[in-house]
Amino acid sequence: MKMTKIIDVSPENVQEETLYCIKDIKNPGFQSKRIWFEKQYQLGLRMKILKDDADKMIGFIEYIPVSHAWRPVAGNEFMFIHCMYVYPNKNKNKGYGSLLIKESENEARKNKMAGICSMTSKGTWISDKRIFENNDFIQVDQRGRFELMCKKWELKANDPELIDWTANQKKYKGWHLVYADQCPWHEKSVFALLNTALDYGIDLKVTKLNSANEAKQAPSGYGVFSLLHNGKLIEDHYLSATRFRNILKKELLQES
Repeated sequence: MKMTKIIDVSPENVQEETLYCIKDIKNPGFQSKRIWFEKQYQLGLRMKILKDDADKMIGFIEYIPVSHAWRPVAGNEFMFIHCMYVYPNKNKNKGYGSLLIKESENEARKNKMAGICSMTSKGTWISDKRIFENNDFIQVDQRGRFELMCKKWELKANDPELIDWTANQKKYKGWHLVYADQCPWHEKSVFALLNTALDYGIDLKVTKLNSANEAKQAPSGYGVFSLLHNGKLIEDHYLSATRFRNILKKELLQES
């Protein structure tokens, strides 16, 4: 493992340190995430960036108390990891992810919480559960493709739980995109999908989530991004215009 240092990102240094996933401070997605970050920071959100001795970013972690988490999860005695990433591939399997998880665990212990948890799944835009299993987390809940992994040191505390995100899906008639600024790439996707919908004559209704409570009641496991059509969840993570075109072609073909 290289010599590393951990940077605490704060409202005071966010312009300088950036938000890891998006580094161009002039990008609209950066500004949307920065505003979101600064508001959530007051509620306990923390972001830490791992750098090597040449000051290059290796990875990051973002976590917040479950009560303010932007995911369909309940269990207010726990800390929740929103996101964690190590990049590029040459930096993986070197213990950097475990180092970041330990940072969030230390914060949870310092705040006298019962434990720490995170949602995992196979695929993109979310961590695989193996990194958490390697750090003594166990699976305490599962819905669909998502697992809830937890490391608990206050054994009398009830385990955190996943909230049923299918409950509100049926109310979304027509085409709907529900998103939040928790991910800085969502703004780019919203514009791309709206323009694509116009090309196909589709009325895509866009709803922006403005609070953690709204995200907890969102119609997908990922919480902060949901594409729905007539009450059915189509995608639960970032989409490109190309991917959306393919979805529209398939859906419109089935309707014809």
